[in-house]
Amino acid sequence: MVTIHQGKHAHEGKAGLSRRELLKRGTIGAALVVTAKGVLCPANAWALESTTLKPDTMATLIQLARDIYPHDNLADRFYAIAVKGQDARAAKDAAHKTLIEDGIADLDKRAGAGGYRGIGWEDGRVAHLREIEKTPFFQAVRGDLVVSLYNQKEIWPIFGYEGESYSKGGYIERGFNDIEWL
Repeated sequence: MVTIHQGKHAHEGKAGLSRRELLKRGTIGAALVVTAKGVLCPANAWALESTTLKPDTMATLIQLARDIYPHDNLADRFYAIAVKGQDARAAKDAAHKTLIEDGIADLDKRAGAGGYRGIGWEDGRVAHLREIEKTPFFQAVRGDLVVSLYNQKEIWPIFGYEGESYSKGGYIERGFNDIEWL
């Protein structure tokens, strides 16, 4: 789950952002801020702690998730929740960690200066995804996302999905057979 963490102040000589720097960056927009411990979105008050994968990798995975399953009406925090599992899996499986880190490094290399997140247009990023769509890296991320993104109950109402129907008597008695448009 995405949680909000309070970091150490930079002016205390420890890693992190000062309150002033956090507020300054937060006024730029909903941009993600990569720190030594994870990814922050000051404008929308959420953070994603990274324990195994590099914070830059996590930030790129969030953008990658949005590009694979684009929904303008979903906040980045839902994509952050969806990719958090990649970090947890990498902690348990060194081969998966290598797959993800190497996959992101390859994607950044293909994108050139500024890396994948530095490409301003979605079409430009998607073109790079098409180049790697058959790789084990892409398939692992995409395959996990289809479950980790859409299984978040908090987003179901956004898509008009009411959840499972069995406990509510099934769909037939709840408007499934209401075909007024025919």
